[in-house]
Amino acid sequence: MSVLQGKRKRQELASALSASLSNEERAVYNIIREKKEMGIWKGDIKREIKIPESLLNKAVKLLLSKALIKEVVNVQNKSKKVLIAAEFEPSKEITGGEWYTEGKLDTQFIEALSEVCLKLILRQKVATRQGILDWTIQSGVFPGGVTAGQVEQILKVLVMENKVQEVNSTGFGDFASVPVGEVCYRLTKKAGGNVKVGAMASIPCGVCPRINFCTPNGVISPTICQYYNKWLDF
Repeated sequence: MSVLQGKRKRQELASALSASLSNEERAVYNIIREKKEMGIWKGDIKREIKIPESLLNKAVKLLLSKALIKEVVNVQNKSKKVLIAAEFEPSKEITGGEWYTEGKLDTQFIEALSEVCLKLILRQKVATRQGILDWTIQSGVFPGGVTAGQVEQILKVLVMENKVQEVNSTGFGDFASVPVGEVCYRLTKKAGGNVKVGAMASIPCGVCPRINFCTPNGVISPTICQYYNKWLDF
């Protein structure tokens, strides 16, 4: 099923479910849906359609239970949860973008990806953005996945911190595996002998969503974890 087909199916399901709503519930749902990916705060709904708070709370609770809407934490004001129709994905202005998880900046993931980039460049001497991305995907070291944009942003930060240099391949020496002229990255002299890896961020355990269930002899265990073993081989 394509993305477009999936979206159309969700819209059809939402239309079917909304047909059973009361007038107040439909009014609340319609105003939330009108705001699309930006969503709307419950207090603003109350002001816009002048509905009693008790009826508004009841309507929101029902819409959530029917999965017609969802609550999303607004990183700009975490005390105000935004209501968004289920068929829309919240905008980056609301979620903070791909570095945020449930409204919180995922510093552990940022640190782990930074260290992977540095370690891979140290090992290969020269690495491209695509090469780093391909390695993270193939190794499975990040179960939640990594995007090209995330790798690019991390590399830009490492360049600004003078840990990495952005250069163009000459095709010779350390650059032999990279086509001539292609942008690639190598460690600066300053960072060359000082690549340090954090205890938890250096292994997939640091970003594993099942870490709380992991025990030495359990069903989830470091001894049988494919991501952990791949990391050890790196």
